[in-house]
Amino acid sequence: MNLKEQILSRIRADGPISIASYMNDCLLHPTLGYYATRDPLGATGDFITAPEISQMFGELIGLSLAQAWLDQGNPAPFTFGELGPGRGTLMADLLRATRAVPGFHAAAQIALVELSPPLRAAQAKALQTYDPTWHDDVDTLPDQPLFLIANEFFDALPIRQFIRESTGWRERRVGAQSGDLIIGLTDPAAYPALDHRLTDTKDGDLVEVCPAATPIVTALSQRIARHGGAALIVDYGDWRSLGDTLQALRAHQTADILSTPGEADLTAHVDFETLATAATAAGCAHSRLTTQGVFLERLGITTRAQTLARSLSGNAQENLVTAHRRLTHPTEMGNLFKTLGLYPATAAPPPGLEP
Repeated sequence: MNLKEQILSRIRADGPISIASYMNDCLLHPTLGYYATRDPLGATGDFITAPEISQMFGELIGLSLAQAWLDQGNPAPFTFGELGPGRGTLMADLLRATRAVPGFHAAAQIALVELSPPLRAAQAKALQTYDPTWHDDVDTLPDQPLFLIANEFFDALPIRQFIRESTGWRERRVGAQSGDLIIGLTDPAAYPALDHRLTDTKDGDLVEVCPAATPIVTALSQRIARHGGAALIVDYGDWRSLGDTLQALRAHQTADILSTPGEADLTAHVDFETLATAATAAGCAHSRLTTQGVFLERLGITTRAQTLARSLSGNAQENLVTAHRRLTHPTEMGNLFKTLGLYPATAAPPPGLEP
């Protein structure tokens, strides 16, 4: 029985399921889920992330976190962590960029939060000289200073979708009809977690909620508030959710979210306000939400690109220019992707961000 058949059987037995439950099955089913069965990255996969585009992305983030470590008094030991590390490319770039920072590598304990067996194998190969540890969730990270990157992690967490009506909120759910998966709506009902959205939405507006995001940010923020550290969250989205942003990607093309469960990547835009609110509640400070392009420019990506370009020519130089533009230009990843920094209330934000 394939994953679609399993989901249909479950719906027939128990009724329609939430979008979040559907996403969880599609992405994390232990034997048939998207991340359990493949390496999704790169030209032969379904999507490409910033670290795969250029080493500059990881180098600059590594130096930002290393400077935050220096600014906080070089704590040792500390956790150097990543949520959803892909193939390990970003962490490898971070570690290469920070080799010359005195004491940094000696104090760092590499921790990777990853569920996918194929990706864990790729990470082990990429980071074999650094002896990383793997974690199923953030709750098992060491209780010590934490300096962490989460790049395109929160966008893959399951979401719920609600449509406003005058008498309440109707939730979009996945049901079954004639052997196919379909989207339906619940009857209107109150949903207290969205009471604050009654002031900025109207009837018919769709709002997305990510239940898993708050506990993750809370756990990270509690460690940072208690022991020191910093977290950089880079993802696509905006300050506040509005509209249907759920999408499926397969072979670098958009696909129907219901057509091939487990065969396509499912993501949704991140509601950064939710993350910032969770951080504040846990006693952690957060930066202003900053576009990726501005963040990387503040860290000196143009200067770095110019330095690398001097030793290149022809196609290699053109590829570098293209990568710089893709990461920073407002019409590409520069404005779509945002950066949020978390840090102790007594510390300065990581370089590249403002309080």
